[in-house]
Amino acid sequence: MPTILLTNDDGVEAPGLPSLAAALAEIATVTVVVPDRERSWVAKAITRFDPVTVSTVVVGGTEMFTCSGYPADCVQLGVHILSEHIPDLVVSGINIGYNHGSAYLQSSGTAGAALEAAIAGVPGMAFSTGSHTMAWRDWKQMILTPAAIPTWERLAGVAAAVVADSFGAGRPGDILNIGLPDEATLGTPRRRTRVAESGYDRLFAEQSPGVYIHSYGGLVHDPSTTDGTDVAAAADGVISITPIRGAGDGRVNEELLARLIR
Repeated sequence: MPTILLTNDDGVEAPGLPSLAAALAEIATVTVVVPDRERSWVAKAITRFDPVTVSTVVVGGTEMFTCSGYPADCVQLGVHILSEHIPDLVVSGINIGYNHGSAYLQSSGTAGAALEAAIAGVPGMAFSTGSHTMAWRDWKQMILTPAAIPTWERLAGVAAAVVADSFGAGRPGDILNIGLPDEATLGTPRRRTRVAESGYDRLFAEQSPGVYIHSYGGLVHDPSTTDGTDVAAAADGVISITPIRGAGDGRVNEELLARLIR
């Protein structure tokens, strides 16, 4: 039976975690290693100087490891120490809110965990979900309520089906970023996409003199460049499957290179 390491960046109390762990357990042997609190917006951070503590808990009938560090720490520990064998796949998510567009993707702890898997030579999938019909603040308030549990259970089944379809085809280091509309079912179309180029407005607001708190100002992107992207797929209500990679060769203005390389 395949083996999966499951992690996230929303922490052990994430409402969709028990459902996803249970759905994946139907198709694989699953080890769960998640942060002991929410660790959003930390990308692929690794704990360097502080000790990292690991505990075991039971959530929704599933035994899980909780980690005081970041999602990438969870992958490091899960791949190399806490799993009996190196897993066949790392699954990260399902994140509360889409991790689409380059600004979100590079900031996401969910995606960061999958990228850490690639460094370990293990394929990874990062799942996130959102709504194309509700405003973000209203949707987030709704998706965190007990009434949303059936939604998480349905999405877990969709994610597990995507994972099952991947068995036997992945290569070490293959990383996919997958966006699930919150209305997704097993019949929802899947679309190969690329990452939309995006940025964000200010991230901090002054709380008191010299003290600033995270206060997200909004995503910024050029709508004319979104065709074929993860952002466009979300707007269309279809599942986006986007191959991603970590640091490596990137696109650059050839004139710039010509000026720099002699």
